[in-house]
Amino acid sequence: MLPPVGWVQFTRRLRHLQISTTFATRPTELDKSALGVFVIAAILGHVLLALVGSVLIKTGRLNRQTYLAPFIFGNTGNLGIPLALFAFGEAGLGYAVVMLAVSAVLSFTLGLSLVAGKGGGAKALREPMVWATLLGALFLWQDWQTPKFLTNALDLIGQMAIPMMLITLGVAIARLTPGKTGLAVLLSLAKLIASVAIGWGLGWAFGLDQIAFGVLVLQLATPVAVTSYLLAEKFGADAEAVAGLVVVSTLMAIAALPLVLSLLIDL
Repeated sequence: MLPPVGWVQFTRRLRHLQISTTFATRPTELDKSALGVFVIAAILGHVLLALVGSVLIKTGRLNRQTYLAPFIFGNTGNLGIPLALFAFGEAGLGYAVVMLAVSAVLSFTLGLSLVAGKGGGAKALREPMVWATLLGALFLWQDWQTPKFLTNALDLIGQMAIPMMLITLGVAIARLTPGKTGLAVLLSLAKLIASVAIGWGLGWAFGLDQIAFGVLVLQLATPVAVTSYLLAEKFGADAEAVAGLVVVSTLMAIAALPLVLSLLIDL
């Protein structure tokens, strides 16, 4: 039986395979100049969320190592991609995968540095997720694909990441306390409101078309990703508090995201 940190490391390695395979097998016919503008908007969206989160955390005298990264990064992969495909079709899927690439690189560079503290930059350079994401993004940009047998094999192995993450998360959920749940509700609500407002403002400022606009807002508004919990567990942040954010923000998203989608589709 693997110890908790062993489970975290094993799960993250599987996640690397899953994400890199996703990028490599998603050809897109979207205009590359439009994608470039979308990437800039996506990066700025994360930066603005970081600024808002920093202000809230400083005002509330919360632990920056624990709470800032979860406030910034959402579940753009397991939740955001299926929702974008459902709401906006194949074009939305292309933008959603690009958003996942941006989020993954930032999460395992900036996010890892925030959680790991001193020496976080060097740790980020040794993180396989960063290089796997960049390689996958290159395949997406150039419309390259891996051989079918290799794609299928990596995809099957990578799919193990989701249940493994959920098992790891379940262990932390069992240790949640009511006090941390109340704080999780407040931060999750603040994250949702800030994400929608920032995404909407950036989409308008950059003049994004309806699909790109919708995907940007939707992906920024996704709930806290399980990856945030895995990083907190590995680098000694308050993993139980992050687990509470994951659960509460996801439950909140069940009610909020359909409303957000209805507004976006009617644009």
